[in-house]
Amino acid sequence: MSDQQSANSAPRVHLSLEEFLPLMLSAAGALGILPFAIIRFVSGEWLIGILDAGIVTGFTVLGIFVLRSRRVRAASVCITVLGLLGTLLTVYLKGPQQMYWAYPALVIAYYLLRPVEAVAASLVMVLALAPLLRSSVDTFPMTTMLISLFMTAVFAYAFATLTAGQRRQLMNLATRDPLTGAGNRRALNHKISDVLASYDRTGLPVSLVLLDLDRFKEINDDYGHGAGDRILVQLTEILNLRIRATDSLYRIGGEEFLIVAEGQDLERASRLAEQLRTLVEANELIPERNVTISLGVAELEAGESGEHWLGRADQALYAAKRAGRNLTRAAGGNGGTAALPF
Repeated sequence: MSDQQSANSAPRVHLSLEEFLPLMLSAAGALGILPFAIIRFVSGEWLIGILDAGIVTGFTVLGIFVLRSRRVRAASVCITVLGLLGTLLTVYLKGPQQMYWAYPALVIAYYLLRPVEAVAASLVMVLALAPLLRSSVDTFPMTTMLISLFMTAVFAYAFATLTAGQRRQLMNLATRDPLTGAGNRRALNHKISDVLASYDRTGLPVSLVLLDLDRFKEINDDYGHGAGDRILVQLTEILNLRIRATDSLYRIGGEEFLIVAEGQDLERASRLAEQLRTLVEANELIPERNVTISLGVAELEAGESGEHWLGRADQALYAAKRAGRNLTRAAGGNGGTAALPF
């Protein structure tokens, strides 16, 4: 394997927030319960000691699973179930004095699960604990415990929902172009990394469609930057209406856009490019002027870096510009360009 291929297939080191949270919570759970497991074994409480050791092992395995597979959803569900089930078993084995473990278990549910799922998990925990509390705790302490559990769930729900909303807003600001709503260069870099990793695993075709508005500077000079901005927004709407839900659109320059067409080889992506070209020309973005786009298409090749792939699409785009604009050109594997492959 070449150095370039090794670089492309190397696992990502950087963890996203969605990956970091279950990893952190599983580590905290394992480290937090480990001292109690040791104490149980030392004091001869074998049954509860085995339970604590099993919980520690479970959190450790799930943390490693997140780190290696990045399958956040599955790990989050398992971490939550482990925390809730471990709490219930601990309370039933050791009595109501272990109820304080229910509070962090509930908080974990609201941070790792969807809101409806977390509410359902809270209800299941309360219903499972109620018989034990009713039989072994006086009415007033039992009511206090249940109300405090309810308040913890409400506060966790509110805080987790607010935090998730703020995180989505920050992600949109960080990864979306403010004018058109298309993805920006940062989002594209993440997408390219994911696509390269997916291609190494599956070998399914994926292509880039790079497009640029023809003579956009002249449009800005003749009609003003406000009109230019409206054209960019309209162009984005046209592109989004035509591309598939599995395709993704990015604005990577002033008037330059890029589509990542997953599952599409060079021929199919070139057909898509031609459809987009004719749609833009037919929409008359400025009634008294013919607004057109030029496009370059490149299919990902085995062992190719993202930079080289983008470079080939860029070469194809400029070949379309040099050939007279309002054209589509396809990138060849040797760095050359050609007319459409159909």
